[in-house]
Amino acid sequence: MTSSSWTFAVSRDNLEKSILSDGDTPSPGSGEVVLRVDRVGLTANNVTYAVLGSSMRYWDFFPPAARGLGPEWGLPPLWGFADVVASRVPGVLEGRRFYGFLPPASDLIVRADRIDETGFHDASPHRADLPSPYNSYRLTTGDPAYRHDQEDLMILLRPLFFTSFMLADYLVDNAFFGASTLVVSSASSKTAYGAALSLRGSGPRLIGLTSPGNVAFTRSLGCYDEVLPYGADLGDPGPTAYLDLSGTPATRAELRAKLGSSLVRDVAVGLTNQVPDIDAADELFFAPVQMGKRRRDWGRDELDRRFAEAWHRFTGAVGGWLSTEVGHGPDGLRSAWSDVLAGRVRPNVGRIVQL
Repeated sequence: MTSSSWTFAVSRDNLEKSILSDGDTPSPGSGEVVLRVDRVGLTANNVTYAVLGSSMRYWDFFPPAARGLGPEWGLPPLWGFADVVASRVPGVLEGRRFYGFLPPASDLIVRADRIDETGFHDASPHRADLPSPYNSYRLTTGDPAYRHDQEDLMILLRPLFFTSFMLADYLVDNAFFGASTLVVSSASSKTAYGAALSLRGSGPRLIGLTSPGNVAFTRSLGCYDEVLPYGADLGDPGPTAYLDLSGTPATRAELRAKLGSSLVRDVAVGLTNQVPDIDAADELFFAPVQMGKRRRDWGRDELDRRFAEAWHRFTGAVGGWLSTEVGHGPDGLRSAWSDVLAGRVRPNVGRIVQL
């Protein structure tokens, strides 16, 4: 790629098909800021955004038409860091670094609003009715969870741990729906690990389900009471809530058949399977909803404090076993996307791309 501005997009109908396109270097209008996307991560979470791109409106955050692409293409949102390279907004200074929801592209124009010492929100019209947490850009100097030496952990794990943290809180908030056992699919995933770590010792027994090849690794994490391969006998677990992070139809059907009336709640949390059956679950857990509730219950500062406290506990645990592989540029981004999509990334590895 020779242009200083580029975009990576995938086919909405076939996520294995992708394109890299050149574009014009953007300039900010009045009230706008240009962010240069610097460093991003690729995880199964990003595949979830693409699989649910239409139903959950993830495609709407970064419209392809704004980048000269047709409606058959989609820009799967990524999490990472970006730097202000041009600004026509008082209070958002060039050179400042922000963490947030970013396109798979070299740059992003935002309309900065609600500016304070913690960052700003993108008030672009097309994002006005999209979930507010995804429109927030956190200034590194105003974020209690930020540490410079943990940027890659934040890129890879903060959005996952946000889901983990809010899921654990949601279960506690609802007294675990009366369950004495929690069964977690895709137990080797980082989102499942974060939730299990947050829930360990809170009451219910934790059973992790994973593929046979990941059983030993998942057991080594030490956050589940028991780790079993898919299809194993669960015994008599008593009242059970199923936390589905895989979205695999066969696993859900088998569990429902085995547990029968013992299944008190079936919650679809995420998915690592590209043909999910989330409609068969009792509910789809959406972390921003629980976050909104806790912001009303606790206030933003207290929510930030609790999250930062839990985050630092989490990174202290995960930093001992997670390694990163770093790619570079748009070609590195395309390669990382292909590997994550195909499930070729080991559970103890995170893919980072320096753009």
